[in-house]
Amino acid sequence: MRRMELIAPCHFGLEAVLKREIIDLGYEISEVEDGRVTFIGDEEAICRANVFLRTAERILIKVGSFKATRFEELFEATKSLRWEEYIPRNGKFWVAKAASIKSKLFSPSDIQSIMKKAMVRRLQEYYGIEWFPEDGASYPVRVFLMKDIVTIGIDTSGVSLHKRGYREVSGKAPITETLAASLIMLTPWNKDRILVDPFCGSGTFPIEAAMMAANIAPGMNRSFTAESWMNIIPKKVWYDTIDEANDLIQDDVEVDIQGYDLDSSVIKIARRNAREAGVDHLIHFQERDVKDLHHPKKYGFVITNPPYGERLEDKKDLPALYRAFGESFKHLDSWSAYMITSYEEAERYFGRKADKNRKIYNGMLKTYFYQFLGPKPPKKLREK
Repeated sequence: MRRMELIAPCHFGLEAVLKREIIDLGYEISEVEDGRVTFIGDEEAICRANVFLRTAERILIKVGSFKATRFEELFEATKSLRWEEYIPRNGKFWVAKAASIKSKLFSPSDIQSIMKKAMVRRLQEYYGIEWFPEDGASYPVRVFLMKDIVTIGIDTSGVSLHKRGYREVSGKAPITETLAASLIMLTPWNKDRILVDPFCGSGTFPIEAAMMAANIAPGMNRSFTAESWMNIIPKKVWYDTIDEANDLIQDDVEVDIQGYDLDSSVIKIARRNAREAGVDHLIHFQERDVKDLHHPKKYGFVITNPPYGERLEDKKDLPALYRAFGESFKHLDSWSAYMITSYEEAERYFGRKADKNRKIYNGMLKTYFYQFLGPKPPKKLREK
């Protein structure tokens, strides 16, 4: 097993959640930056990070980092990296994505083209061949430029890790699985506490919570680009990781997780997604209006992604909807509510100023994670 740096991109503003996950998985953090966490690992870490991390968008092997303000510098520095340690003679390689922020080199297409030429030149010299068949495994490269510092990684995941494999169909304005998991982790919720999502849509919050409760690894039912990298990761390491994930599942856990939505068609989608995720027996989905939100027990959690009204014609309905949500919440005994929304009048119509308010980017959309905290439950319940 060889020691290497691995890069895990995540949603801006949620780096601390991912950092905690990586540490809990047993790995050492080497750097935390806006939108990504870098950590130390080996071949096994690549497999385990892909399978177990709930909040990372993908896992990259860091090939190198350097400063470049001219394309000549980008070419020479890229060419100096030890690509032969990762890409075999028949490997298919390309720069899949280039992102540049506050850097002199900013054209993604030019960055991609020049880096590909540099990689080809390096591998031509190493393998002693002029032409590469590129008919083997895929090695997609991603590059980030931030203030002229170039960071290069090879993508081990392929399709983004928010694609768990259970959500083939989405409802309106879906929240990604990685973002939903991150937001749940920002709350004190645990499997012994009640969780209700009154705007559940396709069921992402309840499903992610149920997977956490049952200790189901988010990546155990999908594939990854690095599975075909026989030159780096033996197949047995992948098999051992999946065996580890299976051994940890607690399918008979008892939970109270509920998802409501006024739209019967999206409730059907939510149930189907829960079945695909293997947690349909852990969630109660129901067609129900937010004004009918109630629960007899104390100290529960509402975690939700209510409508934002991104279309102008929908905004007129938002005051009544958030007011109804706030009124229902008032009648829940000692509960806490957490909602992510871009609606700037959310607190006003909910009828209460948030105890905490965290800015989070959902893609390019600036949203706020409002936290309305109830009284603390008895210590015994908090520590379960």
